[in-house]
Amino acid sequence: MTLIARPTADEHAPYYGTYIDSAARTLDERGLPGIVALLEAQRGDWDALMADVPDSQAGYAYAPGKWTLAESLVHVSDTERVFAYRLLRIARGDRTPLPGFEQDEWVPTSRAANRSLANIMAEMFAVREATLALVRSLDGEAVAQRGVASGKEVSARALVWMIAGHMGHHLGLTREKYLI
Repeated sequence: MTLIARPTADEHAPYYGTYIDSAARTLDERGLPGIVALLEAQRGDWDALMADVPDSQAGYAYAPGKWTLAESLVHVSDTERVFAYRLLRIARGDRTPLPGFEQDEWVPTSRAANRSLANIMAEMFAVREATLALVRSLDGEAVAQRGVASGKEVSARALVWMIAGHMGHHLGLTREKYLI
């Protein structure tokens, strides 16, 4: 497995810098050896956070117009799937521009309200295991590949960091906004 260094600013759209910075801060705070270790550790973070959350909390939204806890968790899985698909295509050298996705349009059709939190979390962990298998398979040449997603150039390396940062962002939101 290749060490996947932090991407430079020219490897992603500025918007994603927030996720990448968050992942870097978390690595430093925890003293973890690299981004793959953070991807692995996030499952334990979710396990600890959600261990005693009852299904009755799934429909809670912390403010009008905000997603419910269940919708937010499904969004995490959906986004990781999209980012991992982009990662696969770009790491394999595919230069076809990849479309964006409108997260707010996906939430109503996710049917999150019809699912238990245990079911949603099982899906999230399955998605993460698939992502980890992909990331562990990448070599230095693969992570250096660049492509276009959502109309912006992005490297495979940046996508790995974005995946970790996006999940970390939602761990924080869940802790601070949904489980109060």
